[in-house]
Amino acid sequence: MMRMNLQFFAHKKGVGSTRNGRDSESKRLGPKRADGQFVVAGNILVRQRGTHFHPGTNVGIGKDDTLFAMADGVVRFEKKRDRRTVSVYPTAVNE
Repeated sequence: MMRMNLQFFAHKKGVGSTRNGRDSESKRLGPKRADGQFVVAGNILVRQRGTHFHPGTNVGIGKDDTLFAMADGVVRFEKKRDRRTVSVYPTAVNE
């Protein structure tokens, strides 16, 4: 007697496959300027959620906790007590 080897393939996609394939846009958080880098007033120094870094000298904080330079100068990431701060120290202008 003749034996037949039949194999059946799915003729429809698996259930739930159309509900996949999405992801949220990355928020691009984190430090935007390095320690020792020169910045001008208004430059964004750190983008963050919550106060991971606290504002120091010549640094302001926005309503979304973004730290920005309030004066031209050099960025310094420092540790004061038990918190990390970001400061901008003005550089001397040679004339």
